[in-house]
Amino acid sequence: MSQNPLVPESKLPALGTTIFTQMSQLAQQHQAINLSQGFPDFDGPRYLQERLAFHVANGANQYAPMTGVQALREAIADKTAGLYGYKPDANTDITVTAGATEALYAAITALVRPGDEVICFDPSYDSYAPAVTLSGGVLKRIALQPPSFRVDWEEFAALLSPRTRLIILNTPHNPSATVWRKSDYAALWQAIEQHKVYVVSDEVYEHICFAEEGHASVLAHPQLRERAVAVSSFGKTFHMTGWKVGYCVAPAAISAELRKVHQYLTFAVNTPAQLALADMLRAQPEHYRELPAFYRARRDRFMQALADSRFEILPCEGTYFLLADYSAISDLDDVSFCQWLTKDVGVAAIPLSVFCADPFPHRLIRLCFAKQEATLDAAAELLCKV
Repeated sequence: MSQNPLVPESKLPALGTTIFTQMSQLAQQHQAINLSQGFPDFDGPRYLQERLAFHVANGANQYAPMTGVQALREAIADKTAGLYGYKPDANTDITVTAGATEALYAAITALVRPGDEVICFDPSYDSYAPAVTLSGGVLKRIALQPPSFRVDWEEFAALLSPRTRLIILNTPHNPSATVWRKSDYAALWQAIEQHKVYVVSDEVYEHICFAEEGHASVLAHPQLRERAVAVSSFGKTFHMTGWKVGYCVAPAAISAELRKVHQYLTFAVNTPAQLALADMLRAQPEHYRELPAFYRARRDRFMQALADSRFEILPCEGTYFLLADYSAISDLDDVSFCQWLTKDVGVAAIPLSVFCADPFPHRLIRLCFAKQEATLDAAAELLCKV
């Protein structure tokens, strides 16, 4: 072995293993119930599994087109039209990606240039910042305050500058479980209308929205969608996170630049999985239409089971996460509390501070309820003993 190994200078020196991996490993080590990482402990639709096997057996095992198989892009276009009153062009506006994470990375990389400013809202998902940094952008964060986590639009307007290039938003919002309203999009448009600013709208939980008016998508706003990339996830919708298939919808000019990145990052996505998903969208659209009720039942069951605990459960308008305030239980910081909860109580959760760049003084943890009822009941029983 060389005594002088060549060690590259890191482009992301502050970045380590994600908190999701850390907590899942800790949960496994201590045999704790894992409510930390956001994945279901149950399988997706049988029909979808059968269609995957069908397409594998029938030879659909070579490269798909770079933009995604035609049948899936057309099904996405029709689904989008039915939900949001806008039908994107299946050939120019829709790109199938290796999960939503790749879509986010490709969109950010395509749009952000060195020195550009990018605005996001904290708490924010952890994949945004590295993509901005690698593109040479400067991330400007607006802190959303619990329990409502609403955007202060005056603060937002004050943060805009001639160097602002991109806004990254997420609704339904991970980790706060809040959702944007149409009024939020109206306020966003009013603020950026006179600026040359793009929007990336992370909507991976679009079908897990409990708001009475339903999910408000950037695609339903006629002006914003002309400068936006909407990102979606089949993994979240069909309980198949391991398939890693997502997609993005954007106007042709933006899609063309995004596809240049996608072409040399992933090029093509799993062919039989795409064909199976196209079949699923056509044959069983009731699955995603009924998803809010499916997860609402789990949310309500878990909240009811925690009603007698010492945790204060915050409202949940969307996603499959609950926020719990542990102020009545401990003075530990949230990272230490989650470690203690995993090791000593037997339930793994995620601390909210890891979603924020600035100090987060609130004692909040995130719990995932995309689990079997027996899993939620067992976790609640342990949490009620705290």
